[in-house]
Amino acid sequence: MAKKEKENKEKRIKKDEFVQRIIAFFNQDRKRSFNYKQIAHGVGASTQPQKQLVFQILENLAADDFLVEIVPGKYKSNNRGTIVSGRFERRSNGKNHVVTEEGESIFIAERNSMRAMNGDKVAIYVYAKRKNKDTEGEVKEILEKAEQTFIGTLEVQKHFAFLLTDTKILANDIFIPKDRLKGGKTGDKAIVRITDWPERAKNPYGEVVDILGVAGENNTEIHAILAEFGLPYIYPQSVEKAADKIEDKIDPEELKKREDFRGVTTFTIDPKDAKDFDDALSIRALSNGNWEIGVHIADVTYYVKPGSVIDKEAEKRATSVYLVDRVVPMLPEKLCNGICSLRPNEEKLCFSCIFELNENADVINSRITRTVILSDKRFAYEDAQQIIETGEGEYKDEILTLNNLAEKLRKKRFANGSINFDRHEVKFEIDGNGKPLGVYFKISKEANKLIEEFMLLANRTVAEFIGKTPKNKKAKTFVYRVHDLPDPEKMSTLSTFIQRFGYKLKTEGNKKEVSRSLNSLLGQVKGRPEENLIETITIRTMAKAVYTTVNVGHYGLAFDYYTHFTSPIRRYPDMMVHRLLEKYLSGGRSVNTAKLEEQCEHSSNMEQVAANAERASIKYKQVEFMSAHLGEEFDGVISGVTEWGLYVEINENKCEGLVPIRDLEDDYYEFDEKNYCLTGRHKKRNYRLGDPIRIQIARANLEKKQLDFALIEKNNKR
Repeated sequence: MAKKEKENKEKRIKKDEFVQRIIAFFNQDRKRSFNYKQIAHGVGASTQPQKQLVFQILENLAADDFLVEIVPGKYKSNNRGTIVSGRFERRSNGKNHVVTEEGESIFIAERNSMRAMNGDKVAIYVYAKRKNKDTEGEVKEILEKAEQTFIGTLEVQKHFAFLLTDTKILANDIFIPKDRLKGGKTGDKAIVRITDWPERAKNPYGEVVDILGVAGENNTEIHAILAEFGLPYIYPQSVEKAADKIEDKIDPEELKKREDFRGVTTFTIDPKDAKDFDDALSIRALSNGNWEIGVHIADVTYYVKPGSVIDKEAEKRATSVYLVDRVVPMLPEKLCNGICSLRPNEEKLCFSCIFELNENADVINSRITRTVILSDKRFAYEDAQQIIETGEGEYKDEILTLNNLAEKLRKKRFANGSINFDRHEVKFEIDGNGKPLGVYFKISKEANKLIEEFMLLANRTVAEFIGKTPKNKKAKTFVYRVHDLPDPEKMSTLSTFIQRFGYKLKTEGNKKEVSRSLNSLLGQVKGRPEENLIETITIRTMAKAVYTTVNVGHYGLAFDYYTHFTSPIRRYPDMMVHRLLEKYLSGGRSVNTAKLEEQCEHSSNMEQVAANAERASIKYKQVEFMSAHLGEEFDGVISGVTEWGLYVEINENKCEGLVPIRDLEDDYYEFDEKNYCLTGRHKKRNYRLGDPIRIQIARANLEKKQLDFALIEKNNKR
C-alpha cells in the first residue's frame, strides 16, 4: 500500500512539473502556435507515457482557456491577457504578487519578476486566467523603483561583506563591497540600501546606511525595530535647535485674550512614568447646584506654527511611538515634556472644553475656548484610584465628584450602544539595561475610566460643534475619527466561532441591539480562560478606526460625531483639529478638503505603522523573557491556526509562540481556513482555535523575534 501511494505521489509531482514547463514554454512566445510534437520536445517529454501526459495537459489547458487549439493537435496561447500596472510585493518564499491599482492580486513567479523589488511600481502582462487557478502575470517593465533598505547582521570578510537578513521579503543576503561598509564589523546590526542587482548575480549589491550597534544589545534591537518600520530612531538636531529657541515665558498680552482658570482647582491624572501631560481637569461648584468641568488640553499649536521645521517633522511622524522601554516622541523634548506639558504649579496655555453638568451628568451647556491654567497637583492613576477606593486623600471631594459624574456618563454611553472593549495590556518590568524581569497586566480601573469619559466627551463635543449644522447649511471641512460598521460576514463567522464555547451573538437588527449583544458577550467571557481569545477575535471582526474628512460616525463608541482633540502632544491629527477650530471660531472659511484628506490618510497609515512597531517590541521582549525558560512547560490556548502551524498563547503571561506544523509528526495535517483548525488526514485528530493545550518552550530566536513551542499534551479528538 505504501509503495503504491509513493508511486501515485511521484506521478502527481511529474504531472505538475510538466504543467509548469508547458505554461513556461508558451509564455516565452505568446504569438506563435506549436504542434503537439514541438511542445513535447520543448518541455523534455521523451518517453511515450510522458508524451501522452503532455497531450492530456494540453487538452486540459485548452479547456481552461489558457491555450487555444487552432487546428487539431496545434496550440497557441490565449492572448486575451492585458498590460496593467501595480505595486510589486516580493516574498522570500517565491510567492511574489503585484497588487494592481484596482486592488487585484496577481501572482508573479520568480522567473517572471525581472528582479523587481518590494514596493516597485511595475507594468505586467496578465496571462489568460486558467479555471480554478490564481491569476498569473509577468513583469514587463519596472516603472518606478522604490528605495530598498534592509536591516540585518553584518558578516565581514577580507574584501567584501554580506548583510544577513531575516526579512520575509528577500530570500538572498546582500553583498556589500568593502568600501561601502561605513566602518561596520562582523556582528554589527546595520541598515543597508540596495544599490544594484546585476542580471547574473545571485545576490543584490548594497551599501551601509547606518550602523545601529552590536546585535543583541537592547538599544540596537529597539533601534532596529524602528528602522524596520521606517520610523526615526533619532531626533533631528535642527528641529531640537528650533525648539530651544521657543520662549517658555507667556506673553502678558496673550493672557489678556484668554479665559483665566488659574484660580480654579485643576489637576492632571496620568501614568506614573508619564512626562508629557497634555490634558488636565478643572472642577468647581456653580451657584445653581451644577458642576463646571473644564477639560484643558495643551495648546501646542500656539507654539508650533504651520510650515515650521518643528511642524513638518511632527506631520511626517504623525504620532509618538510607544515601545516597551521608551517613547519616541512626535515633538522635541523641550515642547512635549517642558513648555506644553501641563506640569503642576506652572502657568500653561490651553485649548479647553468647558461643560456645565448637573447631578445626573447631563450636559446643560458647553463652550470651546482658549484658556490659561495653573495645575494644582499631578496625580498618578494609582494615587487617584486610592482616593476613589478609600475616600481619603488630597482633593478627595473633587476626585470623587468627577468619578461619580464619569460613571454616569459611561452608563449612558453603553445604554446608547457603545461597545465595552476593556482589554488587559501586557506590560514588562524592565531593568536599567532593558532586560525584562517580569510580566504584569495593566488593568483599567475607575481612575483610568474617569479620564477616558471626559476626554471622550470633549472629543465628541468638538466634532459636534463643527459637524452638526442646520439642515440648510453645509458643515465646514473637518478631521473626524470614524469607525465603520463591522462586516456582516465577519460577524457571522464570529457568531459561529463562539457557539463552540456556549455563547450566542445577535448579528442582525439595529446598531443598538447588535452592540448590546456584543457587550453581553464581552461581559460573559470576563474571567473565563477564553476571555482574551474571544476579545481578540471580536476586535479583529471590527473595522479599523481611521482619520478622514468624510464623517460616517464612530460605531464602537456609538457617536454620530467624533474627533481627536485631547492629545496634541502625541498625535498630529489633534494639532490639525486645534488649527481648524481656531480658524472656524474666528469666522474663517472652510479649508481645502483634498489636502486635508491626504493628511488624514497619512496620519492613519502612520498610526498603523506605530502600532506594528509597538507589537514588534513587545514580541521581542516576550522572546527575550521566555529565553530564560527554555525547557519549561506551560498551559496555553491555541490563539492562531495557519498552514505553517499553531500559535499558542501562554495563560499566565500572554506570551505567544508557534508549534510548527513540521513538528506534528503523528499525522499529515491539513489547514482548514473556514473552521480555524488543523486536521490530521489519517487519524482525523484536529487542533482548533481556542483549544486548551500544554506546551514546552523549545526555541527562542531573538533575531527573528520568534518563539517555538513543542506540544506536550494534545487535545482530544473533536
